[in-house]
Parts: sequence; structure tokens; C-alpha cells
Amino acid sequence: MAILSDIIETFIKSLLEENDGEKLQIQRNELASQFSCAPSQINYVLTTRFTTDKGYIIESRRGGGGYIVIRQTKDSHEHVKDMINEKIGESITCDCALSLIEILLDIEILKDREAQIVKTAINDRALVSINCEDRNKIRAELLKSMIMVVLS
Repeated sequence: MAILSDIIETFIKSLLEENDGEKLQIQRNELASQFSCAPSQINYVLTTRFTTDKGYIIESRRGGGGYIVIRQTKDSHEHVKDMINEKIGESITCDCALSLIEILLDIEILKDREAQIVKTAINDRALVSINCEDRNKIRAELLKSMIMVVLS
């Protein structure tokens, strides 16, 4: 059984898809009423599931009923490049790299096959001959290079 956060996330994503990924304007209180939950539950979903790392921009307006605008940024390669430079940096662990690849899959920057190739190339088994101190640095460079090729 799906938890309420998953259901709310799926609902919001389906609304975004219906709008062809354009901005979506919703009222927090109306959404909370629809799902019989507190508005803080909606806030939780928005702040954890619709982050800039995952390709979303959230704007909140108060007054006059108040509303939230959600924009999907999956077509913005500049945003992805900034995220990559911020997340990867000079070095990255295998777990963090795999998490980043999942985000890139979710925002449709990588396709399934590309993601599998990248995961295989940056896995600890592929880098086993490199000493532990340098492994995360090499992984970061590989990951950046492969993602930049996909973005170009």
C-alpha cells in the first residue's frame, strides 16, 4: 500500500504531465482537503519530492488564498550542469553517484540504458585497480564527462 506522500507526489506529477511540463499552480489548502490531510503534509511532499535537485522549482505565494507554483526544469541543461558541478565536485562516493544517476533518470536527462552504462563505469568494481584515495576523484571526473556528453 502506497503511503500518502507517494500518492500526493504521483498526483502532482500527473497534473504536471497534463500541463505538458509547464508550470502548475495549486492551492495548498485545496490539495490538503482533497487528500484529507494537513497542509503541512503537502509542504512535506513539496520540500522533499519536488526539489531543484530533482528538476523542480517551487514558488509560494501568500495572501488572496495563497498558491504554489511548481515548474519542471528538466529541459534546462544549464540547471543540470550547475547541479552536477555542485553535487559532484572534486570527488564523489559510489553511493552518492548512484543517487545522482537516479535523479538524472527521474528528470529524464538519462535514459535507462545510458544510466546502466554510467553506473557500470563508475562502480567500485570497475575502479578496483585504483587506490581508494583516488577512486572517488576519478569517479567524479568520469561521471562529469559522461553526463556532459549526454547533455551536448
